[in-house]
Formats: sequence, C-alpha cells, structure tokens
Amino acid sequence: MDEGTIVAMHSIHLLAGALAIMTACASNDTVPANPAAAEKDARWLVYEGDADKAPGHGRRIVMVSGDEEYRSEEGLPMLGRMLAHHGFEAVVLFSQDPETGEIDPENLEHIPGLHLVDEADILVLQLRFRELSDADMKHIVDHVESGKPLVGLRTSTHAFFYRKRPESTYGHWSWNAGESGGGFGREVLGETWVNHHGHHGVEATRGLVHPGSEKHPALRGVKDVFGPTDVYGIRDLPEDSTVLLDGAVLEGMNPDDPVLETVKNDPMHPVAWIRQRPMEGGGTQRIFVTTMGTAQDFSSRDLRRLLLQAMLWQLEDEDSIPAEGLDAPIIGDWDPTPFGFGNHRRNYTPSQVRDGSPWVKEDTPAP
Repeated sequence: MDEGTIVAMHSIHLLAGALAIMTACASNDTVPANPAAAEKDARWLVYEGDADKAPGHGRRIVMVSGDEEYRSEEGLPMLGRMLAHHGFEAVVLFSQDPETGEIDPENLEHIPGLHLVDEADILVLQLRFRELSDADMKHIVDHVESGKPLVGLRTSTHAFFYRKRPESTYGHWSWNAGESGGGFGREVLGETWVNHHGHHGVEATRGLVHPGSEKHPALRGVKDVFGPTDVYGIRDLPEDSTVLLDGAVLEGMNPDDPVLETVKNDPMHPVAWIRQRPMEGGGTQRIFVTTMGTAQDFSSRDLRRLLLQAMLWQLEDEDSIPAEGLDAPIIGDWDPTPFGFGNHRRNYTPSQVRDGSPWVKEDTPAP
C-alpha cells in the first residue's frame, strides 16, 4: 500500500470518528457522562450506568450512608439499583468496621471511598452525627462549595457533630454550630435538627403536594406518598426555598390512617423542598431535601419517583421527565428493616446487599 493511500485511509478514519462524535452529541444534549468508571472496591458498591441510556447517561451519583436509626444502609443500595436502571452510575458508600469490612452504621468516623465524591455529578447524603477526619470531610465540603447538586435525606439535617474534635477545620459544620447555630443543616440544606413534630413511632406521615407547587417537574406523577417515619419540626426555610411536599401527621402508622385533626397539622410542616442556594462566586446550587427517608419510606413508589425526578431537575434535565412521571421500580429482593437504634442487620458486607435484601432468601426474621 503506497503512502498516499495510507494517508487517505487515515483521513477517512478521522472523519468517521468526528462524524460519530457529532452524531452522538446531536442525539444527546444532556450533560456528558464522566469519562472514567468509578473505582471498584469491596468496601463500597458501584452500579454501572449506561452512557447511552436516558435519562442517566452514565452520570455519577454518589450516595453516602451513615445513620444509626433509619436503615440508610438498606435504602441507598435499593435506590442505587433504581438509578442504574435509568442509566446513572450509582456509587454507595457505607459507615463500616475498618477491620472486618462489615457495614456498621454505629461507626461514626469511618466511611471509605469518599474520594469518589470528587467526580460526582450529584452527592446524596443520609448521615447522622458523623465525625469524619478532615481529609474525608474535604471531599464532601469541596463538592458542596463547588455548587454542584446536593441531596439531603432525613437525618442529614444533622449530618455532622464534632464532639471529640470541636477544633476541627469543619467543626462549624456540626448540627448546632456555625454562624447560624445550625451548622451544615441550617446553612446548606435549610434547616437543622429541631424536634419530632409527629409522635415518633406512633404517628406516620402522608406527603401532600404543597399548594402552588403542583407544576414543578419533580412532582410529575407524584400523588401517593406515605412513610412510617414521623414529620420533623421545621421552623422557617430560607427565602430561596420552594416547598414540594407538606407532611400530614397521621393518627397511626398505617397508610389508610386518617390525618390527625389537631394543631400539629395547622399549619403542616414541610417534608420535601428544594433550594436554589446562591453561591459566593455567582450562580446557584440546586439542592433537594426530604426529611422522609427511612428504608421503609422508600417502599413508596412516589417517594422514589420524587427523588429521581428531583435529581433530573438538579441536573437541569427536567425536559426528560414525562407528564405522567418516570417509572421508579424496586429492583431486587426488598424487605426493609424497621427503623430503630441498635436494629441494623449485622454481619453483612457491601457485596452481600448489592442485589437486594439477602435475608429474604435466608428467611431471617427482622431483629
């Protein structure tokens, strides 16, 4: 083959490659997928996303589990499988025993894999009173301060508490610290821990669309939200907040229990809201918060749908949400453990919960 032919063929290959890239961009104008897949390690879970599949397109969502009561170590892997079903790359990190690798929500200081937050398109936190090292915290803080999308679930209003090391660089992120006296929860999410407004373990929650928010894209198809967790007390949210769901306190713990007719529901407290938080360098950060979020709460299809669609709003991709809402399936065996302290399933590693609740096949009763 002569030199002229080789040059011509090389030019054809370059042209073909350029056309392929142009075609891909024309058919997908969403945010490009991360160029590298998340590092795999036995200490965390990676649900691979398909860059060709809408609406996720391989974009990375990192979810961090670390609360002693509400079984985020069960709920977040289930949500990760749902997100991967929609094309996202979902990474789930856990509080765990550093020696055995066992998932241990009672370990307040050890969550391996936080460096994966550095390349996250969205960071999801379900933490309670964690006291992480400065090196680990920096990954979370850098994401928040970059203005990239952030999701806070249930106890993340009081995600951090620097009891042993109040002098930490991030001590002001403690739930009762900082200029606002409410730390990360108050200053970033919009509220810190206040109280149990509903009677904890006695009065469940019905999520009702907040008047005036019916047309928000995150709420498309969201009609029936129920969870056994109680309504958290919320004082006043920042002016840049929009309430999506109000929390009706129910008379009991069943989905068909009536709304309590007392001052607890007059007015109702928010249980889901968004913020468009102003950033110092300009622009706004899109934040989604729900104070619902025990694993059992996410048995509610419409709560899962709300979370999924709120993420697409955060990515400025709300046009991909159909009028009837997106499917939000439970994938894998699902038997969530009731919330409670000291109640987590013991002797499980991340790989054992990857595909669902392993105790379904083991026929192990709840603790």
